[in-house]
Parts: sequence; structure tokens; C-alpha cells
Amino acid sequence: MLFDTHTHINVKEFKGEEAEAIQRARDNQVSRMAVVGFDTDTIKKSLELSRDYERVYSIIGWHPTESATYTDAIENQLIEQLKGDKIVAMGEMGLDYYWDTAPKLVQQDAFRRQIRVAKELNLPVSIHNREATEDAYKILKEEHAGDTGGIMHSFNLDTYWMEKFLDIGMHISLNGIVTFKNAPEVKEVAQKVPFDKLLVETDAPYLSPMPHRGKRNEPSYVKFVAEEVAKQRGLPFEEVARQTTQNAVRLFRLEE
Repeated sequence: MLFDTHTHINVKEFKGEEAEAIQRARDNQVSRMAVVGFDTDTIKKSLELSRDYERVYSIIGWHPTESATYTDAIENQLIEQLKGDKIVAMGEMGLDYYWDTAPKLVQQDAFRRQIRVAKELNLPVSIHNREATEDAYKILKEEHAGDTGGIMHSFNLDTYWMEKFLDIGMHISLNGIVTFKNAPEVKEVAQKVPFDKLLVETDAPYLSPMPHRGKRNEPSYVKFVAEEVAKQRGLPFEEVARQTTQNAVRLFRLEE
């Protein structure tokens, strides 16, 4: 019923427990998930998981904190990997000025290059944005990233920026942040984002929703995100689950 559109069960926190995490998700009405690879090791694991499990898909790209290592060789490798089965988007890509692991211009160059690859391959993009909103918006707009569709992953901004990103063809993906008491702006986004542009995710193992905040997140917890969205919109949980899954299926060009 639910589609976790952004999870990292391919990282060390889940090593040896991937099958159990997938089963717990299925037991909690999560019928599909997209496992996001962001460097060489996590991309490899994402591809393995999508190959081995039904309705587990891959999103692969180069994280902005890894931008300093983005080379022609990495790009060529990504292009070949992105042509494989069960790849539903390219990412997560974007900008991260918080960690500052690469100069801004280096991050921006890697970001633009990946958007262009995604457009050549007709793939949606999954966007990481941390303390770089104006530059992320500018690049997405200039590169016409919305032409192939995209996701503002882990959205934690206000409705002003929600509208700006919607206007350039992006979807808004909410995760555990929407359940936090100190996130009124994200709760307002949950109320006002167009229903056909809304996605839900976990970003596991990070950003666990209430009542599991502070613990390891996992795909089964996406139900708490959907429940909070339903509460904010005054809708039944089942309707939110159905609509957000349909939105993901449409964006990722999957069969119903």
C-alpha cells in the first residue's frame, strides 16, 4: 500500500539485516521502496537489493558531500549503471553547504552534470538540499530538471519554497520531520502541497519519526509519516497511502 521513496537500507547500519527490514516493511503495509545509493559501495548494494527483491527499486547517483570525487570515470560508470533494470531515478544529487566537504563551485558542477545525465537518460532526479536552497533552486531551474520530473527529498522548508519547487516540476517528499513538534512549517506543507505532487519517505536510517525519534529509522516507519500527513490533511490514512503510492508509481514510470 505504501511506497517508501527514499531509504538507505544499503548502509552499514543495516548490514546483514536487509531482508528483515524489507519483511518488516511489508508486514506494515509498505509494498514498495526505493533504495538510494550515493557512492560506490552504496550504489553496488542498492543494485543488489533491487535485483534480489521484488518491488525494491534503485535510485543511484553521487551525493553532494562526495562531489570532490566526481570524475569523468565516475560519471561514465553511473551512466552504464543507470541503464540497468529497476532504476527509477538518479540521485541523490544536489548541494550540501552544511558539511562543506567540497567547495560550492565543485558541488554545483557535479550537480549540473548529473542533471544533464538524468535528462539524457530520461530519468527523474532525487535532490538533496541542505542549507543551499537558493543555489539548488537556481540550478534546477536553469537546467530544466523538471522536464523529466524530480523529488525534493526530505523537504523541510516552508510553503514559499514548496511553491517555487513545484513551479519547476518537482515533487515534495516528506519524512519523519513532519511528525516533529518543532516543525510547524513542514506540517503546513503537508496540508497545502497538491495531493498529486506529494510523496512519503523515511530516509532510513536517519530522521526517525515519532514515536521512534532518536532511534534507527527503517522503511516500516513510513506509515507514521503517512499517518501524520493524513492527520494534517484531515483524510483517512488509506487515502494518503493510495495517493502517494500512485504519485510515486507515475513519477517512476512503473506499472500499477
